Amino acid sequence: MAESKTKATNASVEQYLAAIEDEARRADCRALVKLMRRATGEAPKMWGTSIVGFGSYHYKYESGREGDSCATGFSSRKGNIAVYLMASAPNRAKLLARLGTYKTAKACLYVRRMSDVDPEVLEKLVADSVADVRRRYG
Repeated sequence: MAESKTKATNASVEQYLAAIEDEARRADCRALVKLMRRATGEAPKMWGTSIVGFGSYHYKYESGREGDSCATGFSSRKGNIAVYLMASAPNRAKLLARLGTYKTAKACLYVRRMSDVDPEVLEKLVADSVADVRRRYG
């Protein structure tokens, strides 16, 4: 069975953020670190080479595949910032309706700029998602 490539590392979150070339994107990612730290009560940690994660959980699928993942996190991508959330979190649809401009795909929320979204709504989405992770996986 294939092993997950995305694991917690000892890489520096600060170095990852500092390497983001676009100054506005770098500032947005620093704001996300603060927002996610408040929402989760967890310190940021690098997962793989490009995900800033908060908290962790162990999962095991019916297929037998299992591993560890960050409870929530984000990654600065070429055209946007990917925010990783549980797709099944309660009140997700109601909160997304109030969030602002974004795109979604399963468990990813794509934001071009933090100024495009309401940070209080995003913080609630993150907190609800992490609560769902903890409820499901302990």
